[in-house]
Amino acid sequence: MIPLTYADVGAEQIIRKVGGSPDMKKHLEDLGFTVGGSVTLVSEMGGNLIVKVKESRIAVSREMAQKIMV
Repeated sequence: MIPLTYADVGAEQIIRKVGGSPDMKKHLEDLGFTVGGSVTLVSEMGGNLIVKVKESRIAVSREMAQKIMV
């Protein structure tokens, strides 16, 4: 398992674990980051990551992306 921040751009990954505080976990799960779901790193801009999850593109901070293990 590696944090999402180290995933290869364009490669679809399976979410293995979502960490962080209970509030952060809930927020990430509300955005669609659920264990067993797929996520693709699209690009990195200004310290934020653009990811594709559940057919949507979402910007997440590097701090949040560190909590998503793939």
